[in-house]
Amino acid sequence: MNPTYAIKGVYAITPDCANTTDLLHRVRLALAGKIRILQYRNKSANSVQRLEQAHALRKLTREFAIPFIVNDDVQLAAQVDADGVHLGVADDSVDTARAALGIHKIIGVSCYNRLPLAQNAVHAGADYVAFGAFFPSTIKPNAEVADIELLRQARAELTVPLVAIGGITLHNAASLVHAGADALAVISTIFDAEDIMATAKKMATLFNSNRLPTGRLASQGYS
Repeated sequence: MNPTYAIKGVYAITPDCANTTDLLHRVRLALAGKIRILQYRNKSANSVQRLEQAHALRKLTREFAIPFIVNDDVQLAAQVDADGVHLGVADDSVDTARAALGIHKIIGVSCYNRLPLAQNAVHAGADYVAFGAFFPSTIKPNAEVADIELLRQARAELTVPLVAIGGITLHNAASLVHAGADALAVISTIFDAEDIMATAKKMATLFNSNRLPTGRLASQGYS
């Protein structure tokens, strides 16, 4: 069984950070604030630093028993034994990622504002799909815009977890959860906050923390 039930709650994505010590400090605070998934994303680091940071974050996420996802890079995900990979439209296919990582790893796919893209990804074996940007984003100011109605439609048609991304803050997050998002992907709202732990905890309250996941990852401590 693929670990779809692991994708629920606050889905933190790391900021570009050259200082690995600072990155680990900020991620530890977010983990203490009950984020439920961590994705490693660093568009500015070279391959040596990416491997170093991914190894360190893999160790840290195991300490807190949450899934660790690598953005874009299937090879890096395999190198550090990440729990999965997140793919964009220009990245490897789901089939390629599955062949490289195995049947028990998580594969997520960015579907932007296109439901047919999500339907195709699910048909190909994706474990979750992500939509956005729902709100203006400082990380990707020119990102495609997704309407909240898309979440409602996807919730009615798809059985995999849905991740919402793009400009999500404590003020607008609830609307996405109510529309059907299983997880909220955030970068700056958490990692640029004055109090990272407190901000993560506030966003986590939008989800029912008493509902334990089922399936393979539940038995491995991902709860």
